[in-house]
Amino acid sequence: MGIRFGFQTYTWQMSYDKYRDRLPYILDVVQASGGAGVEPEVCMLGPYTYFPEAFREDLVRRRLQLGALCLALPWLHFEETEEERREADRVIDYLQVFPGTVLTLVQLPGQDRSNLRERQTRALACVNAVSQRAYEKGIVCAYHPNSPSGSIFRTEDDYRVLMDGLDSRYCGYAPDTGHIAKGGMDVLNIIRTYRPMIRHVHFKDMNASGQWTALGEGDIDHPQVVRYLQETGYRGWIMVEEESKAAEHDPDRVTEANGRYIKGELAGLVV
Repeated sequence: MGIRFGFQTYTWQMSYDKYRDRLPYILDVVQASGGAGVEPEVCMLGPYTYFPEAFREDLVRRRLQLGALCLALPWLHFEETEEERREADRVIDYLQVFPGTVLTLVQLPGQDRSNLRERQTRALACVNAVSQRAYEKGIVCAYHPNSPSGSIFRTEDDYRVLMDGLDSRYCGYAPDTGHIAKGGMDVLNIIRTYRPMIRHVHFKDMNASGQWTALGEGDIDHPQVVRYLQETGYRGWIMVEEESKAAEHDPDRVTEANGRYIKGELAGLVV
């Protein structure tokens, strides 16, 4: 299969108390918006948290796929804490029901960027350990850097450390166009530079003033990124999310609008 488009549930997660147990409803919105798949964070699994077979059945009924599942943990030490390892292993076992699903790994951002190099080394050690255990059970992992002010993988220099430190035997890279731009980098240049590592992709848009927007309303050239990925043989998911104020207020409406943008501007660029 070629490039497929789906939706990441962070769009709803911003209103967590309202949507934390409503993944079946979110799946209906994803289906209505034209998505082929979904990527929830583990905390958004809701009624499916301990019932992967029920989740699989509901996805099949809606003709959707679990394109990826996102595991976000602190990873503050040189080794995983007992709690972190237990949760990672639970998620790895969960994904045995979903062959081919990518496990995206995200470090929860801290309060600042102090003691940066040591924190980066610690996080990488944990990510590589999780990825190796996942690999041994047939699961593809991809690390997803983010861009809050306390993120330790936020700038171009940080990305060099990240890519040098990831064990590419077990873990790839999941670029997020919005986070790349927020970190002051050129989106297409970063994707070109690290293309061999890419296993999964996130799209979100941002304008020149640094505000999150709907797809097509910001300054990131997403059609150009799709064309490049298509030309270089990428075969995987592009998951769309939106973090704008509008998304926080009405995630359903913005997802429907992003679905129309995908259909009108992006889907025709892939085969």
